[in-house]
Amino acid sequence: MRLPLSFAALFLSVILLQLSSGGVGPLDAISGFALGFTSAEIGLLGSAHFVGFFVGCWFAPRLMGSVGHARAFAAFTATGAIGLLAHMLILDAYAWALMRVASGLCVAGCYTVIEAWMQAKVTNETRGRAMGSYRVADMGASLVAQLLIGVLEPAHYVSYNILALLCCAAILPLALTTSPQPETPTAPRLRPRLAVDRSPLAAAGVIVAALSSASFRMVGPVYGQGVGLDVDQIAIFLAAFVAGGALSQYPVGWLADKFDRRWVLIWLSGAAILSCTATAMMTGLDTLGILLMAGLFGLTTFPIYSVAAAHAHDFAADSERVELSAALMFWYAVGAIAAPYVASVLMTAFGPPALFVLIAAGHAVLVVFGLVRMRARPAAADRTPYVYAPRTSFLIGRLMGRARDRD
Repeated sequence: MRLPLSFAALFLSVILLQLSSGGVGPLDAISGFALGFTSAEIGLLGSAHFVGFFVGCWFAPRLMGSVGHARAFAAFTATGAIGLLAHMLILDAYAWALMRVASGLCVAGCYTVIEAWMQAKVTNETRGRAMGSYRVADMGASLVAQLLIGVLEPAHYVSYNILALLCCAAILPLALTTSPQPETPTAPRLRPRLAVDRSPLAAAGVIVAALSSASFRMVGPVYGQGVGLDVDQIAIFLAAFVAGGALSQYPVGWLADKFDRRWVLIWLSGAAILSCTATAMMTGLDTLGILLMAGLFGLTTFPIYSVAAAHAHDFAADSERVELSAALMFWYAVGAIAAPYVASVLMTAFGPPALFVLIAAGHAVLVVFGLVRMRARPAAADRTPYVYAPRTSFLIGRLMGRARDRD
């Protein structure tokens, strides 16, 4: 019990933060419909979130160095709460986009502080258990967050106040902890080229992972409304995606450690193409069928980032791991910024199935590129272990520490 208790404050902050930040995306989409926003404007909100996320990933380590962990965390949560509370003061899509930049900044900044704090507290003996508990807290809260739109009234100040309260509450565990603040870690140097140099396929893989995840989570409610789902059904629809992704981690990890990871990426993308094509073509599916397809979609697309990251680390030196993780996060952010807006524009022009056609096209490109790269060089002779790679901050590579180091 000593490990969970020692990290209880950090994990409670993660849960509260994820409930707030994970709920605002679906709520914004449903609220945007209620207020007459276009699909393109709703997609812009999702893209704006990832603009803030990228800025927060870059800025947070520098702010921690200036004011410390607790004050930086308080500043980022305040930024997120302000963005949430301002929603019902200005009912304009472009104003909401600025508020979503604030929310993305909050998410990236808070996760950076939490992961820096955890990194200072874990040891080689406790790292695996700490990361396992961290993943359960994060993904469990993410799953629940998708369900919140089933109980939060769209375009209502009470709904956004509830999310803002959760965001503010995330400050309390860290503010009241008696543990001393750790020393501020140095920010990893951001070298996007490093990911491309070590593995062009991995860089392409994380971009396609962003295309799948960011567009679905940010524009998925638009698709749900387009195919006739009720708000509570859209909540389950989004949760099914997260649940499918969580269930896929262990079997895909086993496959990625046993077989050539390029083949695992190719087969995952092939399965994603089939699930996307079936969803796009079967427009007459009943509610249960739509939910099952969302779970299958999460099962096939969610682990692609982690497999691509593992493949990139196979070709990296131990000293490059932190910078390589940051570089992969950079390319994920690039894809996540573009994906929601592009998807929403295509859905406006061609209807809801265009979301899955776009994602299928991205995976088709990844399949072709993977086959080309397999002819360019052989698989790595000395492979690193597969680990689930959260997309939370540029410091996640430091927290994962020795998980991929070769003996």
